[in-house]
Amino acid sequence: MTKLRIALAQINVTVGDIESNAARIEDGLKQARAQQVDIILFPELALAGYPPEDLLLKPGFATANRAALESLLPHTTGLTAIVGFVDRWDDLFNAAAVLHDGHLAGIYHKSLLPNYAVFDEDRYFAEGDTPLLFELGLGSSAAMSTESEQAEGVSTHTQVRFGVSVCEDIWYPAGPPETQAAAGAELLLNISSSPYQSGKIQSRERMLATRAADNVAVVAFCNLVGGQDELVFDGSSVIIDERGNVLARGKSFAEDFLVAEVNIGNVFRQRLRDPRRRKDGLTGLYNDAFERISLPPVESAGSRSALAPPAIQPFLKPAEEVYQALVLGTRDYVRKNGFAKVVLGLSGGVDSSLVAAIAADALGPENVTGVSMPSRYSSDHSKSDAAELAQRLGIRYEVIAIEPVHRAYLEMLAGAFANTRPNEAEENLQARARGNTLMALSNKFGWLVLTTGNKSEMAVGYATLYGDMAGGLAVIKDVPKTLVYELCRYRNDKIGPVIPDSVLTKPPSAELRPDQKDTDSLPEYDILDGILAAYIEADYSKAEIVELGYDPATVQRIIRLVDRNEYKRRQAPPGPKITGKAFGKDRRLPITNRFGAK
Repeated sequence: MTKLRIALAQINVTVGDIESNAARIEDGLKQARAQQVDIILFPELALAGYPPEDLLLKPGFATANRAALESLLPHTTGLTAIVGFVDRWDDLFNAAAVLHDGHLAGIYHKSLLPNYAVFDEDRYFAEGDTPLLFELGLGSSAAMSTESEQAEGVSTHTQVRFGVSVCEDIWYPAGPPETQAAAGAELLLNISSSPYQSGKIQSRERMLATRAADNVAVVAFCNLVGGQDELVFDGSSVIIDERGNVLARGKSFAEDFLVAEVNIGNVFRQRLRDPRRRKDGLTGLYNDAFERISLPPVESAGSRSALAPPAIQPFLKPAEEVYQALVLGTRDYVRKNGFAKVVLGLSGGVDSSLVAAIAADALGPENVTGVSMPSRYSSDHSKSDAAELAQRLGIRYEVIAIEPVHRAYLEMLAGAFANTRPNEAEENLQARARGNTLMALSNKFGWLVLTTGNKSEMAVGYATLYGDMAGGLAVIKDVPKTLVYELCRYRNDKIGPVIPDSVLTKPPSAELRPDQKDTDSLPEYDILDGILAAYIEADYSKAEIVELGYDPATVQRIIRLVDRNEYKRRQAPPGPKITGKAFGKDRRLPITNRFGAK
């Protein structure tokens, strides 16, 4: 049989850190040689980092990443490597370089450029048109057949034909991988930087399995892992055989080096049994359209050592998946931006408790400071819950009462506020005093401030500009309130009980006035989150949301709150995307907007 040894180097790179990214790729190449790999894949734009955005408009950026690509050539002796980079020709291209045995054998340009949701590739790249098919000669260690196969005249497969594509190219049934397979490719290699959202890992793998089975080809998919601003890349790289069966699956939300052997001979056998390509008229249809690049066999280092069965990492449960995404997104945002420690306000509520737990898990408890900032309205149980949480997590805990500042604000504004009824203006002075306190600690000690507002609050403006919205990273900005509770229960049950039960059972309150409850201003959160999901993520109209069973007046009020608070959200810190449509670069609406306002 013909066994090809494939490696997927699922690495965490940093946008613009081309030298370090190249060093990570070099390490992967060393590991591949040590494991006698034939072909190794690295993620999309692995040298540049993804997405590089307007760095691409700096002429020196593409030049620097091309120089780094050239520096990798000596490290590809004895194998074939697929490396993502920015190719500069008459325009810029999102490209995959095929490096073979110390030489640059070919460059594939991404054909299908995504320009929706969080993607802006049409802004930077030209569409590629590079119909390439690579024919890799195999050494004796890979091209083997049994005596019975030889007697039956079965080919020993002295070469393997493969096609290369980049991320979006494989998402479409009639995309480049289909034409590559029709032209004879037995192996479809896709390098990707596919960002995470809840449920996407499984749906993406189903798509890849469909591509493998429909094209009767082995699919190897290498995905980026790590956090980049609002985006989290989950990894979850996979190798799928010609019938759609998973041969190997990498870890989610962690670097991994996945190695598996695939039997290329099985592709031809399965194609004989599966007439669809023949019936569709695809067989040989694109033969003349492709440039075929021959990759000669590399010098063999002798017989290959046996390979352990490849890992098939299990899918994570939904809450665990989201929690790990938030941990990775927080860790990478903090560290890649040069911070070592973080600070956040601990109110004794569920939101700040979850953010503190995520921060401690991401950075280590020794790098997290929680600050209780009580005012005249802070309850005893909130103060004790904050202290208990900090003790359980092992984070540093400080108490800085804001009552002196709050009193001074009220006295300072007494004349201006004379003859008016107290309202949110007086309440929000407390939130702004807390924001100033945290920013003062940040300025003094170099700590990054984490904000603690959730998606439900951000949606309806239940947050204070320059108060609890002040900070550098909004960790749970894309987490609805109902999911906040689910994540807290997951953290307690599966990792360790750090969030006090009282935090999870008491009614949510901002504690900015006596006996205040969130439900004084908002519907119950299960109702609110249902309306918000329909309006924000599904783009339902008011009438369609009412048809789901919600009260018309409540729906109208929530829609108006969402629409009128766009200006607030535009000033919020970035936060990791985990839902189908996150505020920020994912959901973009004009601030000045009267559609649906009446």
